[in-house]
Amino acid sequence: MDAYPSPIFARQANQDGVDLIKVFEGLHLTPYLCPAGVWSIGYGHTRTVRSAMQITEAQADQLLDEDLSLFERAVSRLVTVPLTDNQFSALVCFAFNVGVGNLEASTLLRLLNRGWYEQVPAQLMRWNRVKGEAMGGLSRRRAAEGALWRRG
Repeated sequence: MDAYPSPIFARQANQDGVDLIKVFEGLHLTPYLCPAGVWSIGYGHTRTVRSAMQITEAQADQLLDEDLSLFERAVSRLVTVPLTDNQFSALVCFAFNVGVGNLEASTLLRLLNRGWYEQVPAQLMRWNRVKGEAMGGLSRRRAAEGALWRRG
């Protein structure tokens, strides 16, 4: 018998979901202010950014993996209905961008947990604004998340 128990299986976003995050976040090896005014680095990492920080692409990938695990666990915890891998990954991408608290409080989550799967793409499209202003990049991201969702 192994000295250490096997880790509990945690559901992960698929490659299509990770690729969406990478495309829409972009890779930044030095800190930058996102349109919402939040300091970010790598692929949208925000938790440990410092102004004089500089990272490598490998470090950006590591930060993304760490961040993804937080959002994957949150989506797994919050969604009470079955999801396909693409649906799960679309929600992880969405939560990565808007935050767990916003997903948790959203009409999107409430409707989904009632089993109204078909409502999710339209609900995603409601999240395309920063400080009240519609953003083209967010509209494109929400459309891509909706397309991944629809691929079931």
